Amino acid sequence: MENIDMNNRYSALASLVYNMDKPVGRSFGDVEYYRARLQECGGPVLEPAVGNGRVYVPLREAGIDVDGFDASEEMLAYGREACQARGIVARLSQQTFETFHYDRRFAAAIIPAGSFQLITDGNDALAFLRRLHAHLLPGGRLIIDIGGIDGLFGSAAPARSWKTAEGDLLTLLDHRAEPDYVSQTTSAYLRYERWSRGALLESELDLFTLRWWGMQELRLALEATGFSDVIVSSDYVFGQAPGKNTGTMTFEARRGG
Repeated sequence: MENIDMNNRYSALASLVYNMDKPVGRSFGDVEYYRARLQECGGPVLEPAVGNGRVYVPLREAGIDVDGFDASEEMLAYGREACQARGIVARLSQQTFETFHYDRRFAAAIIPAGSFQLITDGNDALAFLRRLHAHLLPGGRLIIDIGGIDGLFGSAAPARSWKTAEGDLLTLLDHRAEPDYVSQTTSAYLRYERWSRGALLESELDLFTLRWWGMQELRLALEATGFSDVIVSSDYVFGQAPGKNTGTMTFEARRGG
C-alpha cells in the first residue's frame, strides 16, 4: 500500500475550511502588529508558510514589499485569488521549509500564527532558522509567533460547521492524540467532510501536529543559528513581557554576522 503522508498537508477540504474560517484580512491582533513592525522596514520581506494570504494580502495593501511561499498549492490558490481580486501581483510560490530558495535577500522575515510550530522535528527547525538567516540582509529582522502551551494541551474543540456559497455543509471533527513529551509535539486527527442534502460528497483525514517551545528554548535556538538582540513580546504588544496568562509570544531577532 502506498504510504501517504497525512501530516500538516492542508489539502483541498482543509484549505477550504481554513479559508472560510480565517479569510484574508481576519486579524487576531497580528495583522496590525506586523504591519506596524514592518512599516519602516526599508526592504523586502519574506513570509514562509503564507497560507491563504490572511496576513500577506493586508501587508501588500499597506505597500509593504512581501514575497511568500507555502507547501500547499491549495492554500496558495486562495491567496492568488485574493490578490487578483484586489489588483495585487501575487508573488507567491510553492516551496517547503526544507528547500526554499530566493535569489534576493530580505530585510525581514515573518512567521505569524504559530506556523513555525508546524516544523515538528527540533533539528529540522534549527536547519530552517539557519536557512532563514542566510536569506536575510545583514541586520535583517526575523519575527516569529508561537502559541501558548495551554492551547496545545486543551481538550478537543467541539464539532464545527460552515455553509459554502453552494449551500453545502462543511464539518470538522477533532480527535486529539496523546502528546509526545520526548519530541515535544501534540497531534490531532482532523476529519473534514463535505455534505449536500444529507449525502457525503467527500471527506479528508489530516494529522495535524505542532511542536511546543519554551521561551528560553526558542531564544537559545535563535542565538545558536546566528540571530541576536532577541526581544520577546506577548499578545501583540511590542516589549510587553510574557506572563503565565500569555496567549501568544512573538520573538523578534536580528541577523548577526
